[in-house]
Amino acid sequence: MSSSSRDASQGASAKLAHRIGSEVAAVHAADVDRNARFPVESIAALKEARLLSALVPVELGGMGMKMVELTAICTALGQYCAATAMVFAMHQIQVACIVRHGLGSEYFRGYCRELVERQLLIGSITSEVGIGGDTRSSLCAVEIDGDAFVLNKDATTISYGAHADDLLVTCRRDAGAARSDQVMVLARRGQFTLEQTSQWDTLGMRGTCSPGFKFRSAGAAVQILPGDYADSSSQTMVPYSHILWSGLWLGIASDAMSRAAAFVRAAARRDPGTVPPTALRLAELSNTLQSMRSNVHDVARDCEELQDTEEGNESLLTIGFALKMNNLKISCSTLMVQVVHEALLICGIMGYKNDSKFSLGRHLRDAHSAQLMVGNDRIYARSASMLLVYKDT
Repeated sequence: MSSSSRDASQGASAKLAHRIGSEVAAVHAADVDRNARFPVESIAALKEARLLSALVPVELGGMGMKMVELTAICTALGQYCAATAMVFAMHQIQVACIVRHGLGSEYFRGYCRELVERQLLIGSITSEVGIGGDTRSSLCAVEIDGDAFVLNKDATTISYGAHADDLLVTCRRDAGAARSDQVMVLARRGQFTLEQTSQWDTLGMRGTCSPGFKFRSAGAAVQILPGDYADSSSQTMVPYSHILWSGLWLGIASDAMSRAAAFVRAAARRDPGTVPPTALRLAELSNTLQSMRSNVHDVARDCEELQDTEEGNESLLTIGFALKMNNLKISCSTLMVQVVHEALLICGIMGYKNDSKFSLGRHLRDAHSAQLMVGNDRIYARSASMLLVYKDT
């Protein structure tokens, strides 16, 4: 695809996401947040637009989207409903693992065709009682008997688990495997049961509906994703997670900036010929947001280029790339809180009120989830270990 064609495609998909965001997600966002309910309307709209299969290759019926375009969609949705954007991003992370690591299997090729046809929503189970949020460690193990598997897991959270059609689950390769010797298993609806063990009454991201469950499943052994989860994690799950999350966080920050700018312009209209005192703070906010936007776009583009070649995919396994992912996640999750907080100072009491068109309460609560999703302290510790041996060439 030529550069101009790619730009046109990205523009069209972002425009579609903005339409869904403004006409559907934004209409229900306050109710989704207030009642901690799943954003059924906006997910239905995304299904109708065939966007749940955006990453599936064209030859299997999908759109064949890549990282930059998908990130732009997450940013667009994030400006209207953070929960909708997060569910969309989490789903695409699971699809990416299947598309990038499973298409050597006829079973997973067939599954991708079904995903396109039915617009299936895939949830994720990486957490577990006893290991917390360490996605690279599992206690549970898949048990294989002939051509069948059994897998049970006590999960601290399952991303929109009660609303997902299918679930992609991390576990040990077998009962004798080390905690870090993991695979991923696709469990289909009808093959698993969920027993809820906790509630989802959170400060923000309330519509993602991700309480804990005891998960029990049985299915066919072909539903185990080929290869090692270590490679899937480094090459796909981590980069897609940090980049798509950063994209939607950019969307939240961008909408906060828009509300602050509207507030300052309204103040200027009330007193023509003067520059409101909040305009200086708005200029500072614009500078911060530009840095955040540039970081997201640059890393998304770099990752997309690496994924296009076999040599580049090997680069995804390097310490240098892992550090880049860590730095993106830490930077964006921190800057988003800063942007929203500064926007709140600009809007003052009108940003503090929940019934104001300048309200930033939901933005601020959603923003504080970012530093907790794979905790920044955990990421800093990993980076510190890597920097002891890494030499930037």
